Amino acid sequence: MNRKITDPFLPPERLLLGPGPSPVAPEVLAAMAHPTIGHLDPAFIGLMDELKAMLQTMFNTKNEATFTVAGPGSVGMDACILNMIEPGDKILIARNGVFGMRMSEVASRGGATVVPLDFEWGTPVDPAAVDAALAKDKDIKFLAFVHAETSTGVLSDAQALGAVAKKHNVFSIMDCVTSVGGVPVEMDAWSIDVLYTGTQKCLSCPPGLSPVSFNQRAIDHIKARKTKVLSWFLDVTQVMAYWGGEGARAYHHTAPINALYGLHEALRRVLVEGLDAAFARHRKAHQYLVAGLQKRGMEMLVAESYRLPQLNAVKIPAGADDAKVRRSLLLDHGIEIGAGLGPLAGKVWRIGLMGEGARVESVDRLLAALDKVLVKEPA
Repeated sequence: MNRKITDPFLPPERLLLGPGPSPVAPEVLAAMAHPTIGHLDPAFIGLMDELKAMLQTMFNTKNEATFTVAGPGSVGMDACILNMIEPGDKILIARNGVFGMRMSEVASRGGATVVPLDFEWGTPVDPAAVDAALAKDKDIKFLAFVHAETSTGVLSDAQALGAVAKKHNVFSIMDCVTSVGGVPVEMDAWSIDVLYTGTQKCLSCPPGLSPVSFNQRAIDHIKARKTKVLSWFLDVTQVMAYWGGEGARAYHHTAPINALYGLHEALRRVLVEGLDAAFARHRKAHQYLVAGLQKRGMEMLVAESYRLPQLNAVKIPAGADDAKVRRSLLLDHGIEIGAGLGPLAGKVWRIGLMGEGARVESVDRLLAALDKVLVKEPA
């Protein structure tokens, strides 16, 4: 590139149809450009109250401890797991993709004893297997699982898993980074104790924030800890002094003010559209994509009954060069799709239809580009 470091950076136009980030609406970008005010300004406190209420609606929860932490969904994972576990605690982690594996890494670094329960990538977590594992080991205190596995495009039955955790009186920790805004999330009805999500998937907000929620049972557990939370910054008991209640807040950290403006606008847009309408839009775009791919002789990795509408794992056609196709889509057609991860590397493409990207027009553009790119590939 013939640029000087003093030149302003102007990003290329891209249609983001990978595993995240997703396309961001101009209204969200415009909201982030509003003037910065102080993080203890009464107007900003009012914004925080509105954000909490909107997140409670998104999660279908009444939890007071519902707020955002500064950082992407991985920081939410840290916050939720590290607040709940103490050294020596046993945690059962259901793993059917990359992010279940990452949960194990976070928990082990926090000193917990990880009890892994592995499932084939491309299949959901089996509640019966979780039930059996919890029945076998009564020392397990937590169940952690991924609702919508971004690495495979699989949706697990969170309602059934929440019921199993409740049956065995263990705390449930749910990753819903890719599910919120794309498929229903019913935190209270599903008996989920703790969850976290990200802003860059179906909410169509830039990455950098992770909304989380803890029910009262989880908060009581955290307050009764024998040891301090490993991270000062992510200690819920301290963060809640800033986010909790109405009106005044105790200083904890300088909030990412303009990023929260963007999240407010992104949530407002989803709620104005209506959650049911947003879910239906994601399903429609997904079904249109699947039909178009099948017409072209391409197959989906995941069985239809537990396939995510917002993250589509597509088997790479025989003879197609994975990296060359993705590179051509990006540089020649301005479209980003994702590569496979782990054992699926080189075997699937991950096509995200999330948030603003979940539209028939996006699918039409992708299919037309694939037609051109795949013709160039040797049979």
